[in-house]
Amino acid sequence: MSAASCLLTEDQFLCSICLDVFTDPVSTPCGHNFCKNCITEYWNINVQCQCPNCKKGFNTRPELQVNTFISEVAAQFRQSAQQKASSSSSEQQAAKPGEVPCDVCTGTKLKALKSCLVCLASYCETHLEPHLTSSSLKRHQLIEPVEDLEGRMCTKHDQLLELFCKTDQMCVCTLCTALGHKTHDVVPLKEEYEGKKAELGKIEAEIQEMIQMRQLKIWEIIQSVELSKEDADREIVDGVTFFTALKESVERSQIKLIETIKEKQRTKERQAEDFIKALEQEISELMMRSSELDQLSCSEDHLHLLQRFPYLKAAPPTMDWTDISVHPTSYEGTVVRAVAELEQTITKQMKRLFEVELKRVQQYTVHVTLDPDVVHPRPAQSNDRQQVKRGNDCRCVLSKRGFTSGRFYFQVQVNRWSTWTLGVARKLTNMSREITLCPRNGYWTVCSKSSGEYFAPADPSVRLSLKPKPEKVGVFVDFDEGLVSFYDIDVAALIYSFTGCSFIEEIYPFFSPCPHDGVTMHLPDNMCVLQ
Repeated sequence: MSAASCLLTEDQFLCSICLDVFTDPVSTPCGHNFCKNCITEYWNINVQCQCPNCKKGFNTRPELQVNTFISEVAAQFRQSAQQKASSSSSEQQAAKPGEVPCDVCTGTKLKALKSCLVCLASYCETHLEPHLTSSSLKRHQLIEPVEDLEGRMCTKHDQLLELFCKTDQMCVCTLCTALGHKTHDVVPLKEEYEGKKAELGKIEAEIQEMIQMRQLKIWEIIQSVELSKEDADREIVDGVTFFTALKESVERSQIKLIETIKEKQRTKERQAEDFIKALEQEISELMMRSSELDQLSCSEDHLHLLQRFPYLKAAPPTMDWTDISVHPTSYEGTVVRAVAELEQTITKQMKRLFEVELKRVQQYTVHVTLDPDVVHPRPAQSNDRQQVKRGNDCRCVLSKRGFTSGRFYFQVQVNRWSTWTLGVARKLTNMSREITLCPRNGYWTVCSKSSGEYFAPADPSVRLSLKPKPEKVGVFVDFDEGLVSFYDIDVAALIYSFTGCSFIEEIYPFFSPCPHDGVTMHLPDNMCVLQ
């Protein structure tokens, strides 16, 4: 029997319905063999009783009997196939997570090599063999293993989705085109696949470009951080150098002050010591004279007393100590003078520091062009539109160019006006006739009054002490850091800084020579609203 089974091909032992080795094989009147259970279920589902292979119909359902010969041969073949599958499975790899498993394997699921669009199943190397050898199965369409093969079938007509409706942008079967998509633009899946594949190529190119742009942005950010770190390190070095010099200046001034006070005290002590030494010397001489007088007064020698009396009568030479005294040393003004000298030293160091800072911020100088359309009547300007001449009416001028990021610096000659307001502002709409200058209302400015007073209109307003009177004022803005700083260019000094500013929209260089009080700006009726 085993010799006979070797003469038969493998596909002769496979049921064409379940595609597996026969189980209880039966034969139809037309001579085709099926598993008894497979053909019974097939006839139960279909209204017409016919052969699945040759489509021959039967008026009455045939009475089927198990073919014992084929059953025995199939049993031997199944045993041989299981042994072969067992030895083959040891060589093949089990399906890993993410890989498509074989739908036929029992126990350990092996990795599928192909999926069949007709059978709607995936097969490993062993269970794929019938599709490669059986003449009837060779006609099935095999693809690379995929999951959810049922998703490739039309849910309405239970047919393979092999067409694409461009009108509705969906995959359809052949029956769909004859029914709901009859007038639509329908093409084979392959044709639409080629078009979409080309489109995917363009999308992929765009995505790659986006990736490159973002990689470039990452590089720019890293470079920015590196530059920021270099700036931070340099600023730390400059700061440490400055404060070290400042600390040394304070220490030197302290040492000098202490030495000055101690020297005064030492001078006073030497003077007192000299006075005490002279007094002690005179006291010693007077005590000697007193002793001689006492001895002479006790003498009974008349001649000796008369001879010594003229000498002892005169007092020994001494100083007149009546107006001589040692007063406590006066230290009034000593500390004040020392602090004043220290202040001069610090002022010089501060001037050098601000000169360096000014050079640093001036590298962000921008060309500011005034916008004549934001005021009415139009302000008189020089030909290059970089100067504003004060007329009879109030002028509040914004630059044409605004800023939304980065750093910029500009400076204005302010000594031609007795009153002025300078800084940056956001372009306002619905401006009222009176507006308070402050960051909350979109103004970061410094103001000068005709009385010689200066203000920084913050919340609240800050009075500034500026000496001498500024002639040229520089304005530096770091949009991202929220910083607005004002400098007196001629004396290289910081006037005032707004920090922690919140710039939520575009800001513009701002100038006004209006005679307001430095806090509230009164707008004339003929001034147009800034649009």
